[in-house]
Amino acid sequence: MSRHARNRVKPGVINWRHLFAIVLMGAVFTALVVRAAYIQVISPDRLRQQGDLRSLRVTSTQVPRGIITDRNGEELAVSVPVDAIYADPKVVLEKGGLQDKRRWQALAEVLGGDAKELMGKISADPKRRFVYLQRQVTPAMAHYVKALKIPGIGLKRESKRYYPTGEVDAHLIGFTNIDDHGLEGIERTYDDLLTGLPGKRQVRKDGLGRVVESLGTLQVAEKPQDIQLTIDQRIQALAYRELKKTVNYFEATSGSVVVVDVATGEVLAMANVPSYNPNNRSDVKTYQLRNRAITDVFEPGSTAKPLAMMAALDAGAVKPDQKIDTNPGWMRLGGRRVKDHRNLGVIDLTTIIEKSSNMGIAKLALSISKDELLGTFTKFGFGSETGIDLVGESSGIFKYDRPRWSEFELATLAFGYSISVTPVQLARAYATLGNEGRRLPLSIIKGLPQPTAEQVVKPKVAREVLHMMESVVRPGGTATVAAVPGYRVAGKTGTARKAVAGGYGNEYVASFAGVAPVSNPKLAIVVMINEPSGDQYYGSEVAAPVFSSVMGGALSLLNVMPDAITPDMRVAAVDKEVPRG
Repeated sequence: MSRHARNRVKPGVINWRHLFAIVLMGAVFTALVVRAAYIQVISPDRLRQQGDLRSLRVTSTQVPRGIITDRNGEELAVSVPVDAIYADPKVVLEKGGLQDKRRWQALAEVLGGDAKELMGKISADPKRRFVYLQRQVTPAMAHYVKALKIPGIGLKRESKRYYPTGEVDAHLIGFTNIDDHGLEGIERTYDDLLTGLPGKRQVRKDGLGRVVESLGTLQVAEKPQDIQLTIDQRIQALAYRELKKTVNYFEATSGSVVVVDVATGEVLAMANVPSYNPNNRSDVKTYQLRNRAITDVFEPGSTAKPLAMMAALDAGAVKPDQKIDTNPGWMRLGGRRVKDHRNLGVIDLTTIIEKSSNMGIAKLALSISKDELLGTFTKFGFGSETGIDLVGESSGIFKYDRPRWSEFELATLAFGYSISVTPVQLARAYATLGNEGRRLPLSIIKGLPQPTAEQVVKPKVAREVLHMMESVVRPGGTATVAAVPGYRVAGKTGTARKAVAGGYGNEYVASFAGVAPVSNPKLAIVVMINEPSGDQYYGSEVAAPVFSSVMGGALSLLNVMPDAITPDMRVAAVDKEVPRG
């Protein structure tokens, strides 16, 4: 009976197993709700930060470096887009990118490296996320690397500086490093202006690296400034060509040419030899990098005589028509001799310049006070920078504030010894002479405010000396090869022995400085040739022909009206213009 009774009992709706499952599910749900509430309400920042670290990125907008042009807009330095090859070591290792040795060997060959070294960069630190393999590669190399499809290897866009004029403007323009920061020349001096500020934007990316949300701009991009130089590239190319030809012909150590606009102080050309190719500096030596026109100093020799002549005239110690007795062609000062190559006798001031008389100019220098002589050299800019604002400019060697100067030192100063100057300093002095004694600082950047000129000698004195200097290039003068057909030229040769320890050696510096056209001076040009080889080392033989070629070409390029047209030249011009029947 009891057994049958038990069989007739109906089962309950909820037994203990169901109850346990319900309680367990409720507990799990409750835990999830509590956890979600904790994460969303009580402590959301930490997990939000971790999520942001995985998805938030800052992207940069590259700003190319500013362009450098000459005064006519011709590009001298531009930025071109290139690629850099990089690797993500973590991705490479996770995706087995090191397994295919053939691809790495192909990559090493195109990059000119070793496959083991490249793979070593990857395995050296597996946690790194970025490492450069090679920067500034050619488009062909970039395309090849992309075609290899090595996991974790990618391309990054950047820019590279390119210099269209190459070695012609190398010392003046300079160059940048691989990170586009200026290291030499204009690139270094005006690096802040040429370098823009890249823009930065915060974005959110998905797991595949795609931008899914833009979160705003962090930094607004600032465009760089373009720089226009006072250089006329036509004159620059002419000066460099003539200079290089002469340096090579005379097997000289180096040379410089500086061309200055007399009225404004603007530098129209600044060329140096030896030079280098700024687009390929793999074999460049340190000495090739110097802008010798502003860094190297030399004793100007007889190119300083016009300044001593102006000092004597400006002080009133001598009249333009006065004669000087140079007999017997030499004199002794403090146990040392000053002499001419031959006895010129009694000569006028023009002959002193024309024949480059050491005796005549020394007597004029000793006829005025030390302060008057030294003051004139100082006013013409010797011993101070020119204002050109280029890194590395030397102020020369001129101890004008020295308390004691012997008579011999003052005499030799008058013909260019006991002082050392740079080519740009001498060019500014001759530009001041051509500007009727008004001195301006030199400038290399176009568009700067025009400074006020300083009158350093009387205009009449400057004109008188300029006319005396015309005799140098006329028949009978010391540098007839410096003449420019159709133009009146005023100039002066310089030949100075180079100083060595304990005196002077056997090497020379040949130079020529001049102004043209004399009736209305436009250009001042200085040519310096350092250590010409052989028997020809005088400024009249080495530097004067370069001056003639550069001055003639520059005046023609600038369309300067000739001021010395002769009848023969008029006939030649008519024959050229009028067709013959």
